[in-house]
Amino acid sequence: MNVIKKLTRQGNSAALVIDRPIMELMEIDNDTPLKLTVEGRKLIVEPWSESERKEKFVRAMHKSSRKNAELFKRLAK
Repeated sequence: MNVIKKLTRQGNSAALVIDRPIMELMEIDNDTPLKLTVEGRKLIVEPWSESERKEKFVRAMHKSSRKNAELFKRLAK
C-alpha cells in the first residue's frame, strides 16, 4: 500500500499524521510505542514489539544494578 502524505507543522517540529485505517492495518493505536528506523532516505515506522520492550528494560535494569551496586548493598542491610 502506498500513500502520499505531507508533514504537518507541530510547533517548531513536523508531524506525520497516520490515518485511522492505516493504524488499524498496522494493529496500533494512539498508545502503541513505535520504533522509527531510517534506512537511507526511507523512514520505517513499526510497532515496538513486546520482546524488544522487555529486552530494553532488562538491559536498563542490569546497567542500573552495575552502576548502583554499592548503593543497593547498603540499602539491603
